[in-house]
Amino acid sequence: MNIHTRSFVASLLCIAALGAAATSALAQDAYPNRPVKLIVPFPAGSLVDVLGRAIADNLQGTLKQPFIIDNRAGASTLLGAKVVAAAPPDGYTLIVPTVTTLSLAPQLMATPGIDPLSDLTPIARLGATNFFLSVVPGFPARNMKEWIAVTKANPGKYSYASSGSGSPHHIFMELLKKQLGLDIVHIPYKGSSSSMTDLLSEKVDMAFLDGTLAIPNIKAGKLFAVGTSMAKRSVLMPAVPPIADTVPGYDWSGWIAFGGPAHMPPAVVAALNGEIRKLQATPAYSQLLDRAAMEPTEPLNPAQMLEFVRNEYQRWGPAIKASGAKID
Repeated sequence: MNIHTRSFVASLLCIAALGAAATSALAQDAYPNRPVKLIVPFPAGSLVDVLGRAIADNLQGTLKQPFIIDNRAGASTLLGAKVVAAAPPDGYTLIVPTVTTLSLAPQLMATPGIDPLSDLTPIARLGATNFFLSVVPGFPARNMKEWIAVTKANPGKYSYASSGSGSPHHIFMELLKKQLGLDIVHIPYKGSSSSMTDLLSEKVDMAFLDGTLAIPNIKAGKLFAVGTSMAKRSVLMPAVPPIADTVPGYDWSGWIAFGGPAHMPPAVVAALNGEIRKLQATPAYSQLLDRAAMEPTEPLNPAQMLEFVRNEYQRWGPAIKASGAKID
């Protein structure tokens, strides 16, 4: 996921101020009594990095200890995840994982070297990423019914871009193709930058795009959204109907979480979850999600979060198999 960070500054400052003023759930406990490392398995400046820094700023203010960001990008986020999995489960090494970390990559790789369900502790869900099925201006459809009719009538004529095999952009489209019996050619790219270049120049016809890429181009008239991947209508662009309105049962999204190693003390997990949930209830957090083009999600307690991750892992398994996607 790509995003410019300048627009986040006001939200980050506001969140830091709220964090400093908040009362800590751990005020009477020993944790934390030294700096905490927060692994971000994405490059500095990415959406996950910026959101992770916002959480770190807040926790630093409430818990009165430094939360130090350590960017460990690589191996489809599993490089950073392995660092956390190998750390002592004392709450001093944490991670900002995504759906890729906890559901996709471990099932896409032949030898991932990590089992997120047994090697990591999910603590909280931070937000969801809706994907907009975006077509170029010259594409002869302006809603899902028209899109389905056009693609069905022209098998193999149209192509779609993704940021790579096994990416959500790829899997979402393959699931839609399978459900509807469509033939649309997949053009995989190495990252979003090159795929967006070809999409905007109409070398490919369509793509599933997260809000950071889709919304500015839709507003500028460079792309048109015929539907969204989440069944719930987007708060970011409510005029764009969910694909599920036309294709029943279609409901997919990305998401960002907060976690740590397996076997963390329950009290530490509960306290961190509580601090994050308090932050999520503030207007500043809502503003941050909006600037990050992310959808708000219902805050989950630790037990709910564990169930959510397990369900997502099981749900993505058949989807990955159906897409035929793999990561070497």
